[in-house]
Amino acid sequence: MFLSIFDIFKIGIGPSSSHTMGPMTAAARFLESLRQHGRAHRIHVTLHGSLAFTGKGHATDRAVILGLIGQLPDSLNPDDAARLESEVRQNRVIEPDGLAPIVFDPETDLVFDYGPSLPGHANGLIFQAIDEAGRLVLQETYYSIGGGFVVNDEELAATLHEKTDEHVADMRDHDYPFPFSTARQMLAMGQASGLSISQMKRANEVAHWDEESLTERLVTLRSAMNSCIDRGLRMEGILPGGLKVKRRARAIHEQLLAERGKNLVQPHAENDWLSVYAMAVNEENAAGGRVVTSPTNGAAGVVPAVLRYYQDHCVGATEEGVVDCLLTAAAIGGLIKHNASISGAEVGCQGEVGSASAMAAAGLCAALGGSNEQIENAAEIALEHHLGMTCDPAGGLVQVPCIERNAMGAIKAVSAASLALRGDGTHFMPLDNCIETMRQTGLDMNHKYKETSLGGIAVNFPAC
Repeated sequence: MFLSIFDIFKIGIGPSSSHTMGPMTAAARFLESLRQHGRAHRIHVTLHGSLAFTGKGHATDRAVILGLIGQLPDSLNPDDAARLESEVRQNRVIEPDGLAPIVFDPETDLVFDYGPSLPGHANGLIFQAIDEAGRLVLQETYYSIGGGFVVNDEELAATLHEKTDEHVADMRDHDYPFPFSTARQMLAMGQASGLSISQMKRANEVAHWDEESLTERLVTLRSAMNSCIDRGLRMEGILPGGLKVKRRARAIHEQLLAERGKNLVQPHAENDWLSVYAMAVNEENAAGGRVVTSPTNGAAGVVPAVLRYYQDHCVGATEEGVVDCLLTAAAIGGLIKHNASISGAEVGCQGEVGSASAMAAAGLCAALGGSNEQIENAAEIALEHHLGMTCDPAGGLVQVPCIERNAMGAIKAVSAASLALRGDGTHFMPLDNCIETMRQTGLDMNHKYKETSLGGIAVNFPAC
């Protein structure tokens, strides 16, 4: 199934695309359905699975509240979030556009259900609208499937069907000139057309957006990534949530700036630049700031860090290279999402930082002039060396080990791109097989290690 670059890269807010942006979007979708079903007296929401277990640390309750008053991730001012949430908690009433005031008391109407996950997905939430007599007016179930994507039961079933029926996916993509759904197809189409992955991705995008709109949106996307890095490099203090994690990006950046031009700087300091760019983004994400899903919030630092590294540190960097990097990264991200998952609650962090590292490796390889085969190799190297990585955030917060993990993902991405460029693109393990391995590993992974904070680092850290 075709996924636009703007499906993979979404501008939103932290700390989580699946636990914050997704539930906010689900709440807004429920309001839209409710507008078609008449008046409701009260709304009741139940969070299930990973949304319940780590929802408080990921601000899922705040996200639902904001979504029910009509806020959306791409337009919400993060600085207003706490005030808007407080008003609803105090008044216990919401007043959505197009609907009469509705009773909603988060203390009683927003329930964290710590029982088994819903059958459809680890990130499920159920919305109920109730009339004054206590009768159910409307009930909708949504699943936040990673990267800010939200589906209902019917849409989830269709998505699963597409993943197992290549013919259905091809039928959905008939309007796009290069409807590849696997890396093998992508490489074959590139050989037949003589086009790069970036060029094929652009052709698909232009079938959906006109050239002018595509260019404008790409500029907006790049600007949002850079703004997030810049803000993260300026900010300092303690991140919210109770772990007392200190922001470090500003101090590291100041050290790196002070060392420039000095003979004592070690060659590996380039890794520190990559790390500080990634950490700046993920500190912003942890603070609930504005970030770009890349492809998720938990992995939002990897692609922007590698892109900034290309712009500011690589010899011969060009504007065309920046665009090639973004388009190629999105193409790889789409393949991973379609054939496996980018959800930590579904497959662990291999699906978040692992996917982001593969995307960034492919993007950098493309920007540096790699062939399609070298690009596919770069993505495979990066993904292969994240296989099995768990998602076990301490305190249910996107801080430990998530912030540093993005730095490591960025470093691995650059190393993977460099290794691929040293070869001719031939390699043992195809990217498709690596993606399938990630999917199978995710299925076998114990639920304790899939964003529930019930195992691993989440239960082995000192009391704060």
